[in-house]
Amino acid sequence: MKKFKTLFIMILFSWLVLPVFAQEAKWKAMEDFHAVMSITFHPAEEDNLEPVKKNAAELLSKAKAWQKADVPAGYNATATQPVLKQLVKQCKLINASVKNNNKTDGDLKIMITRAHDIFHEIKEKCRK
Repeated sequence: MKKFKTLFIMILFSWLVLPVFAQEAKWKAMEDFHAVMSITFHPAEEDNLEPVKKNAAELLSKAKAWQKADVPAGYNATATQPVLKQLVKQCKLINASVKNNNKTDGDLKIMITRAHDIFHEIKEKCRK
């Protein structure tokens, strides 16, 4: 009976604890950036560049805040920081292009797609 009780406790413990470890590391700054990126990038896929023009400054602001935020334990800080630097640089280019109105919609689509790709590189490839 004692072995059964021990086994039951171990199974119960694993059901309660393992899902916590299986969750993706939460990174508020990444989630904040993603909220703006998603409403900006997905319309651009359909050739609607107005959200890029409207959200360029906010996208840059969120990218800079993300770059300054502490890297959570679930991510490799050494790998993440250089990619975040690339993301900020790309968002600066987008914002400057929108401010100066010196790029075509096709150019902006390429630029926001590059920023989106960099975002996914951090989200998917920089985890530990």
